[in-house]
Amino acid sequence: MKLIVAQGNPGPEYAATRHNVGFIVLEAYARKHSATFQAKDKFKAELAEFSEDSEQALLAKPQTFYNLTGESVRALVDFYKLNPEQDVLIIHDELALPFGTIRTRHSGSDAGNNGIKSINQHVGSDTSRIRIGIANELRERMDDASFVLSKFNTDENKVLEEKLPKIFSLIDAFIDGSFEATTHA
Repeated sequence: MKLIVAQGNPGPEYAATRHNVGFIVLEAYARKHSATFQAKDKFKAELAEFSEDSEQALLAKPQTFYNLTGESVRALVDFYKLNPEQDVLIIHDELALPFGTIRTRHSGSDAGNNGIKSINQHVGSDTSRIRIGIANELRERMDDASFVLSKFNTDENKVLEEKLPKIFSLIDAFIDGSFEATTHA
C-alpha cells in the first residue's frame, strides 16, 4: 500500500488558499480515479482509496490543520504498518519555489515548513515529497502567514490546472515505484 498525504487546512475558508495546494491537487487526483473522501476520525483525516495495477493507494487529507499533519501521518503509518521511506508521499506548497515549479525529493529537512516539521517529528524525514511552488511578486509585500493563507488569483488557478497532469504523473510514478527526484518548471 502507498500512502499519499496532502498538506492543507480543513474548512471552506482555507479551500482555495496557497497553503491548501496539496488538498487541491489530491482532490483532483481522487476525482480522476473515482475515489471519494470520507472522514475517518481515528486517523484525524479524510481518506479515499483506489487500486492501480495491483497496488493499493490510500489518499489522505489530514484534518489536524497544516502544522500538526504528522499526528495523522503517524496514525496511518502505524495502523497500516507502512515504511515511511518507501510507502509515504507528501504533497505540499513550497514558499521558496516560484509559482508553478514542481520539485520532487526522497527526503530532507523541513526548510521552515511547519507541516513537514511535524511529519519529520512523527515519522522521520525519509518520506518522499512533491513540493509545489507558490511564490510570486506578492510574497515580498506580505508576511509569510498572510501570503500562504491568501487565495490563488484567476491566472494562477489556470496555471495550476495546467500543471495537474504532470503532478498526477509524479504521483503515479510514486505508486508504481519509479519516483525520482527532479525539478519541473
